[in-house]
Amino acid sequence: MCRLSVNINKIALIRNSRGANLPDLCQLAKDCQEFGAQGITVHPRPDERHIRFSDLSELKEVISTEFNIEGYPSDYFIKKVLEIKPHQVTLVPDSPDALTSTTGWDTNLHQELLKKIVGNLKDKGIRVSLFLNPDPTLIESAQRTGTDRIELYTGGYAYNYGIDMSQAITPHIQTANAAIEAHLGLNAGHDLNLDNLEFYYNQIPELLEVSIGHSIICDALYFGLQNTIAMYLNKLQ
Repeated sequence: MCRLSVNINKIALIRNSRGANLPDLCQLAKDCQEFGAQGITVHPRPDERHIRFSDLSELKEVISTEFNIEGYPSDYFIKKVLEIKPHQVTLVPDSPDALTSTTGWDTNLHQELLKKIVGNLKDKGIRVSLFLNPDPTLIESAQRTGTDRIELYTGGYAYNYGIDMSQAITPHIQTANAAIEAHLGLNAGHDLNLDNLEFYYNQIPELLEVSIGHSIICDALYFGLQNTIAMYLNKLQ
């Protein structure tokens, strides 16, 4: 079964826009889990424009499913996640001023950096996932870092889905098969939505987790959060 992890960054962005605790981030996390989400994802950025590092300990207390923290592995980020000890840390190569994640790691170029960071996290019992472009040639070097999983960047797939589904999904299938052969777990995320999620799930073997935030919050404006989470879970049956 593929788990649905709800990214609550956009909820934090709404909260921060008014300077008060509305909506309540922790209550939202609890509600998402009650509505069926099997995990909660956050991606704190250096400017804390949505998730704040101070949110992490409070969220850890209320997450009863699985807590996934994404981010660039700066010294401060690593310090905080080692304090919190979430179930999973997803390492992304974003620059500090990035609006959103747009590419994955070059695991050949950053081999030694990632190997050290992955080792430090795993020593504390934290599962590690590397954000990766759909490119099977990156799998061998990803494996050498010691990572437990990779998360396939699905932004390009989402963009090309309506143009040519077969062409859009092919590199993801190839990379997924290479990851399975390398005994790496497989996650995916970025711009997955109610239109393209089911096809992706049906085509990608042994997919363990999808992380979705922006689309879920947009759909919740029309369908309500509980109904929206149920609709996404239905695509993963």
